[in-house]
Amino acid sequence: MNTHDVAKALEVWTLQNLLNLSILLGILALGLAMAGKYLQALEKRLTLRVSIEIWQVFSVLLVDVFLVVVVLAGFAVLNPDIMADIKVAVPFVPAAVVLFALALYLRLFKGGHQVSSRTYKGALWAMFFANLLNILGFTLVMEAPGEEYLALHPSPFWTFVRAHLRSNASPHGLELAQLSFYVCFPLLVLLFLLAFKESLKGTGEK
Repeated sequence: MNTHDVAKALEVWTLQNLLNLSILLGILALGLAMAGKYLQALEKRLTLRVSIEIWQVFSVLLVDVFLVVVVLAGFAVLNPDIMADIKVAVPFVPAAVVLFALALYLRLFKGGHQVSSRTYKGALWAMFFANLLNILGFTLVMEAPGEEYLALHPSPFWTFVRAHLRSNASPHGLELAQLSFYVCFPLLVLLFLLAFKESLKGTGEK
């Protein structure tokens, strides 16, 4: 194995684990958002004003930080070259990245930090469906039974999943990965532009 092969293997290992980590962080973000009322109940037990403010910032900021990491990791992975190298469940993971980006947009620019608001619930639903897609994609596609298992226990279902729904499976998986990119990448760009437009509102005003 030459230096190029080692570097390529390290790149694939890093990107695959980055994607796997982002899936776990997405679950954590949803869990914290779902526990919004519970966190508010804990907040009432705090007595010092400073501690209350720190708790409020912490409980809100942590979800946003997780979402930022998930979206950035998804953006890094969601391109044809990388999806051809690592196993990405398509169209599950690309669609989940878009939903996570939507949740982040709602939380940051549409008042989605208030637990009682409709926007908060909208962001919560977006994170829920994103995690559902990721869980299904990770469990059924990315971690589908390997070739050794299928050699001993043939299964048309698992064979189809491995051949058609993994982004690095040639040719069907690669084709679906391309289609997922053509659909999901413009949606990510659109959300980025909408976020940028929202950030410009009120700037320059005195």
